[in-house]
Formats: sequence, C-alpha cells, structure tokens
Amino acid sequence: MIEMPQLLDYCERRLQPGRFNDYCPNGLQVEVSGQVRQLVTGVTASLALIEAAAAAGADTLLVHHGYFWKGEESALTGVKGRRVRALYEHGINLMAYHLPLDAHLELGNNSRLGARLGLAGSPVDEDGLLWVADLPQATSGRSLAGVIAEALDRQPLHIDLARPVVRVGWCTGGAQSYIGQAAAAGCDAFISGEISEQTTHLARELGLHYFAAGHHATERYGVQALGDDLADAFDIEHRYIEIDNPA
Repeated sequence: MIEMPQLLDYCERRLQPGRFNDYCPNGLQVEVSGQVRQLVTGVTASLALIEAAAAAGADTLLVHHGYFWKGEESALTGVKGRRVRALYEHGINLMAYHLPLDAHLELGNNSRLGARLGLAGSPVDEDGLLWVADLPQATSGRSLAGVIAEALDRQPLHIDLARPVVRVGWCTGGAQSYIGQAAAAGCDAFISGEISEQTTHLARELGLHYFAAGHHATERYGVQALGDDLADAFDIEHRYIEIDNPA
C-alpha cells in the first residue's frame, strides 16, 4: 500500500509533466481515496475499463487518455457524468498522463513502440515526441508493414511508395501532422496511429511511406511500463486491462 501523495510525487519527478503544454491535466484527475493497493492500467478511461478495473478489485486506475480535455464540455453530465459516477461508486481513483507518457525516454509510448518494432531510435524534436531510427539495412515498405502487423497484432494502413526504407520516424497516437517534420528529418517512412484525408497526399508529395497503425494500438505500451515501474517502486499490485479498440 502507498499513500496517493507519495505516488503522485514519484510520478511528478519521473515524468516531469510541468515541461509540457498539454491538452488535459496530468496526474490525479478524480480523487476517491488517499491510498493505493491495487493499480489497474489501460489506454482510455472508458466506462468499460472502469467496470473491468472494479471487477479486478482496483482502487486506482491509471490511463493515457483521461478526462477534462481543453475545449470539451466541463459539466459532469451524459457519458462523462456516468464515468465519474462509476469511479466513485466503485471507490476508484483516476490518474492520467498524456504527453509526458508519450515523450518519456524510458517509459514513454514512443520509446516502447520503437523497442517493440526493433527500432533503436531517439527523439529529434524539443518535446521528445518525434522519434527517428536508421535501419541497419534498407528494407521495403511492405516488409516494414509486416513487422508492424506482427508486433501490434493488426495490419496497418500503408500508403506505399516505390522507394526503399532506411530511416524511419514515428510518433504514436493522433500524430499524423508530424509527417512534415519526419520528412525534414530525412525519413523514408513515418509511423503513427491515425491518418487524415490530407495525410495520403502529403505522404505522396513528401515521398514517405506512411503507416497508420492505430491510435489505441500504438499507445498501449507506455501505460503498462509506468504501471510496472510503480509496482516495482512501491510494492503494489499492477494489472493492465486491454479494452479492444480498432481505431
């Protein structure tokens, strides 16, 4: 068991959320109790995840996508109201870390995705969100698509170009807009979670293979790593729960 202030202090020092101009509050978003014994992690704090966490006996839920995003309705009504009510009814705290959990050099989504794909890379931008790796030898776009499919257990949407891949860039989640920065960094291919209509044209005109591997699928690994790290640091129980999401 650990007191919540100690857990939050550790995450503050480990993730340094103050470095980021984020779209949501990082840290404790819904406080129900002051102690943590059983931690459940997941990607998004949906009602299905809350109910699964309750069934697992969790007192704290740690996610990448929490609540209170900039520009959204602030009232606790409708879907948001039902989710928050479920947290209180089941006695579950909600913690969330967004950009700090994308950028962390060890625990972050980008770091963990790169490792899962066998890419020995590092960030090339100031925020640590765009990662780049040089392959030991050139490969085809179709071969890289196969690596992604096997690693993430889902086939990516691939904008295929007739050129070999030597340098790969990636940024997890909804980061398709980083494609221009990936091209400027000399990448032959860019991997992200989502794709927009204009991304296809940009990929072709910039000359990059583009892989949309799934917002959810590319952001499953950072929160698991953080949960394991907290379990090791404080001797609490941790379990990751997967709520399938094809997007």
